[in-house]
Amino acid sequence: MSVYRASADAVRAWIRCHRPGFGYGMAMSIITRLVTGETLTDSEAEALFLDLLGGKLDDAQIGAVLALIEVRGATVEELVGGARAMRANVQNVPYACPAGESLIDTCGTGGTPKAFNVSTAAAIVAAAASTLPDAKRRVRVAKHGSRSRTGRGSAEVLQAIGVNVDASPEVQARCLDEIGVCFCFAIHHHPAMRFAAGPRKSLGVPTVFNLLGPLTNPAKAERQLIGVYEQRWVEQVAKALARLGAEKAMVIHSAEGLDEISLKGVTHAAVVENGGVSFTEIDPAGLGLSATPRENLIANDVADAARIICDVFDNDAGPHREIVALNCAAALVVADAASGMHEGLHLAMQAIESGKAKETLESLIRLSHESA
Repeated sequence: MSVYRASADAVRAWIRCHRPGFGYGMAMSIITRLVTGETLTDSEAEALFLDLLGGKLDDAQIGAVLALIEVRGATVEELVGGARAMRANVQNVPYACPAGESLIDTCGTGGTPKAFNVSTAAAIVAAAASTLPDAKRRVRVAKHGSRSRTGRGSAEVLQAIGVNVDASPEVQARCLDEIGVCFCFAIHHHPAMRFAAGPRKSLGVPTVFNLLGPLTNPAKAERQLIGVYEQRWVEQVAKALARLGAEKAMVIHSAEGLDEISLKGVTHAAVVENGGVSFTEIDPAGLGLSATPRENLIANDVADAARIICDVFDNDAGPHREIVALNCAAALVVADAASGMHEGLHLAMQAIESGKAKETLESLIRLSHESA
């Protein structure tokens, strides 16, 4: 029996036993359709997730919806509708990016083996690198992130380094304005997600919300570098971003299974630009980087991850610095601050070696603790 069939049979049995009540009507109709393998239009998905985020579904209904969509796989339409519902419920950062500059996010989905929070370090380096004379454009980075089941998510690591991850949206806007980078802690920007917290924890596997979170940047970043937890989501998320009007984006998944650009083997990428999606591969060997396997990059715990990041910002040469610079390079390309990966890598290394990246991190630590 397939996993989907087993899951569908379990939910079908639950439907037979369930008594009509709170949130029963529309949710039960959609769950019944999901059990048979049907997909939802973007408007149907938006309505469903608006009800979910509005507290109109009970935990059993939420768990059923998330499990069935995950096993079958979310469609582009369901991602678009879910993202619209998420965006309607987000607490935004009050910031308008100056004309001629780029506002970008480097948020990943999680759900893969974690190295040491590469995307978080890359976000800070990208903001610093864009101030260098050779950069083609100034970049502001609204780094969206959360905690992780591993205890080494972006929030835990930044907090260990000294950043105030609970800074208000107004302080975040000030950080973007003055130093070009801020941290948007998902738990504060998505209060409606509390309704799904219990079922997500009980399921214990990545769900469609892992994909929807990166599609819902609180600062409304129109450019994104998104790492996804399985290769099957590269094209789907890219097409959803195109439908949602992204200015430019890159969706990545490495052959090693990371939601980052890996140092070993190729990384599969979908590029969103001008409303279309194209596909490419990023090969670190062609950029002159060492082929370091992910096992050599993993942090033992949050303290170790924080130490590794601080060592990178102290210009400690080695694979940790290289993978940060590599992912920063992609962010700079998406932001149009660099014309290609070689140029982006050069800017990233220059920002680290010159101390500008460390200076930006220190400014983020200081400014995040000040009042707006």
